[in-house]
Amino acid sequence: MSGTAPKQPSFNRPIVLIGLMGAGKSTVGRRLAKKLGLNFVDSDEEIEKAAGCSIEDIFDQFGEAEFRQGEKRVMERLLDEGPMVLATGGGAFMNSDIRAKILAKGTAVWLKAGLEALFERTSRRGGRPLLKTTNPRKTLENLIKERYPVYEEAPIIIDTDMETLDSAVDRIIEALKADA
Repeated sequence: MSGTAPKQPSFNRPIVLIGLMGAGKSTVGRRLAKKLGLNFVDSDEEIEKAAGCSIEDIFDQFGEAEFRQGEKRVMERLLDEGPMVLATGGGAFMNSDIRAKILAKGTAVWLKAGLEALFERTSRRGGRPLLKTTNPRKTLENLIKERYPVYEEAPIIIDTDMETLDSAVDRIIEALKADA
């Protein structure tokens, strides 16, 4: 055989989508998984299954610290389950232990979006405990300042502000091939 075959991404490890709420992790993740023939897992849904109640209820009844402990246990389990597309909660990557495991066992993809896009997207649906504030826009702005410097540790960054869902998926696949 002559010539070299195009570089194909290896999907022998989880593709882990990180970013703030409203960045598109679940929506893009479902489409990406379908296109790659992988299972899609939403860590928030897995936390709810494990706890037997909603994330909003966990925050209300037990507080954020208890939620983060459950999140850590669920993420550790999921990262050991092999290839998948895994959408994480916005705070998961902020935990240094979880972040180290994501970077060691998976391929982190940061779906980055600006304040206006995030505010518009998160305004469409409730169930976001961290935005139960008098000024959700300011809360998002503060989360951007706090989290974006940490999210930059992801080897793949996709700006989702102006992307269609399908173009975001295609850009992720291209970046995965380049990173392979």
